[in-house]
Amino acid sequence: MPSASKRWWALGLIALAQFMVIMDTSIIGVALPRIQEDLGFSPENLSWVFNAYVVAFGGLLLLGGRLSDLLGARRMFAAGWLVLLIASAVAGLADTVAVELAARAGQGVGAALIAPSALTLLMMLFGAEPKELTRALALYGAAAPAGGTAGVFLGGVITEYVSWPWVFYVNIPVAALALLATPVLMPAGGTRRGSLDVLGALTVTVGLGAAVYGIVRAPEVGWDSGQTWLVLAGAVVALAAFVALQAARREPLMRLSIFRAPNLAAANVAQLLLGAAWIPMWFFLNLYLQQVLGYRAFPSGAALLPMTILIMIGMIALAPRAIARFGPKPMVVTGLAVLAVGLGWLALIRPDGSYAVDVLPASLVAALGMSLAFIPSLGTAISSARPEEGGLASGIVNTSYQVGSALGLAAMTALASAAGADRLGDLPALTDGYSAAFVGAGAIAAAGAVVAGLTLRTPRRQPAEAVEPVEERVRAAGGR
Repeated sequence: MPSASKRWWALGLIALAQFMVIMDTSIIGVALPRIQEDLGFSPENLSWVFNAYVVAFGGLLLLGGRLSDLLGARRMFAAGWLVLLIASAVAGLADTVAVELAARAGQGVGAALIAPSALTLLMMLFGAEPKELTRALALYGAAAPAGGTAGVFLGGVITEYVSWPWVFYVNIPVAALALLATPVLMPAGGTRRGSLDVLGALTVTVGLGAAVYGIVRAPEVGWDSGQTWLVLAGAVVALAAFVALQAARREPLMRLSIFRAPNLAAANVAQLLLGAAWIPMWFFLNLYLQQVLGYRAFPSGAALLPMTILIMIGMIALAPRAIARFGPKPMVVTGLAVLAVGLGWLALIRPDGSYAVDVLPASLVAALGMSLAFIPSLGTAISSARPEEGGLASGIVNTSYQVGSALGLAAMTALASAAGADRLGDLPALTDGYSAAFVGAGAIAAAGAVVAGLTLRTPRRQPAEAVEPVEERVRAAGGR
């Protein structure tokens, strides 16, 4: 086992990984109009600069977790950074739509290798000390919303003062640094024999991609269109085929019986609904600031910094203490309920509103809810799996959050458009559309609180002590 100081440096690199893979979902938002102009994207295809990354990321996370279990977490962690570095360079240099979308999908592949191996490495480094594990998960968890908000802020700065390719180039020095530091800081871990379910990875990725595509396209072609329902039916068929393959294979990509573990399925549902509520809130709040209140890219990103700071403080300082005192279930339920209240408050936005009245207080309430719910649901999902399936559990919980984010954003985009958000320049209509999205996201968060309250079990021991016989987990993962 590495020395104490070395372990915390390693945690810094793991948190940086989480920060970067989430930042890459948001940093391109402000740059999209420039990308559209320079590369010739049509309006209906432009959203795929975002979706190509999210679909590849979410669809391949299970494969990334399986590779981490079989080939070693450190090896896959480094491989993911290498793929991200190359894909980011190609994305910045792209001069056609096809190359740009392929590069964005490549970034998603790199992220799908990094994310589950990062969580496995965290468990290897801190699993033997339950209290340290809770602190480590808090720091790791805080990196996700920080990356999402920092992406908006940095994207605005880079697009306004440099040029849009640098929203991709910014990954290159970070990836190079990570590649140099990984063999020095990370435990070697071990490998084990097994097979890869490539067909399973293909069907789940196609299914998730078709579902996102169908929902995103529905407002344009119509929910009553045969095209919409044909694509969604194809998504259902592909996902059903994935489940059938997993049930039939001796070494599946995702052992279905893993969901029999107490709390694993419930915690993943909580993460899915948390992502489905949180990401639309961040997305439409940024649009309200720019398109209704008239903020430019840089001030809009800066306006979200108080929310990010509160999330980081909540996850690092408040959430671990609250979990130790009350247990994970009350914190997940409370966090989702508080997030629902914050979203309901945001739904009261006005066309002639102000940041201090309409945005800041409600966004801080929502941020508090996020900080309370994220860590206990994440920790419960990971610690519920068998020790030798740490990478798979990490892949599943990351998949749950990313799939929730993609589907939630697609659904809320459709809802906002139906309520008037597609009428650019009409401030009352835009406000009505964004308000509807906040109401919908709040309903998702409220549903998440109810579902968590009904399905999560209260452990016999406090969560910091109940993160399973961690020494066995560390040995099984190859730690020393």
